[in-house]
Amino acid sequence: MELNNECTLLMGDCLERMKEIPDGSVDLTVTSPPYDNLRTYKDSLAWGEHVWKPVLQELFRVTKAGGVVVWVVGDATIKCSETGTSFKQALYAMECGFNLHDTMIYRKETPPKTHKRYEQQFEYMFVFTKGAPSTFNGILIDSKNAGRKRTGTMRQDGDDLTSRNAGGVVAEKKLKGNVWEIICANGGTKDKSANKHPAIFPEKLANDHIISWSNEGDTVLDPFMGSGTTGKMAKMNNRDFIGIEKVEEYFKIAQDRISAT
Repeated sequence: MELNNECTLLMGDCLERMKEIPDGSVDLTVTSPPYDNLRTYKDSLAWGEHVWKPVLQELFRVTKAGGVVVWVVGDATIKCSETGTSFKQALYAMECGFNLHDTMIYRKETPPKTHKRYEQQFEYMFVFTKGAPSTFNGILIDSKNAGRKRTGTMRQDGDDLTSRNAGGVVAEKKLKGNVWEIICANGGTKDKSANKHPAIFPEKLANDHIISWSNEGDTVLDPFMGSGTTGKMAKMNNRDFIGIEKVEEYFKIAQDRISAT
């Protein structure tokens, strides 16, 4: 398999097809693996530790030194208890050799449920790195207090906090925080064909991670390609892409979306 193509789409089980990817050849992975047993994906899913552990092992193998894996995941709730699978996956990724560079939050609105707890409004975005990340193109947003004098507080020898003048003024822009609120109307895409997939990856989420952790010409991987959102945004941002999808119907959706970009 040649990886110097702009886009390489592979149909099949990611554990088998990832073996075709050379060691240390991927700059960035942006993916959202299955969430416990929440969906069956055309009855194709046999999901558990026997799958996600070797997937994380393979991701460590194919990731370049300084490369990044963005792992977007949530937990099922069974018998009034969250499974904690997402935490198990993060800890196992560290056992594989990854650094847990950041635990980010993807905040979204979901339909209300009656389940005797506060409404679930987020998923985890674990950012794993193979050593120190070689690329970080931080996204800047408008500063709320732009132009105002910088002030702050400091603790003296006692218990009181005292104000101090930090010097200078607040800049026009500041680095975006690690809680991302993504509007997901129509699944976060205008592509009607993507709605045939039960769990569409929001385009802005994929886009912002791609521009944050990679550069033009880098290789981006999604071993759980689904409807092809990561591939579409990688192509739009002039990155090479490798996508793997097991379900033929979803593979064709991804193929059409990416080829139309």
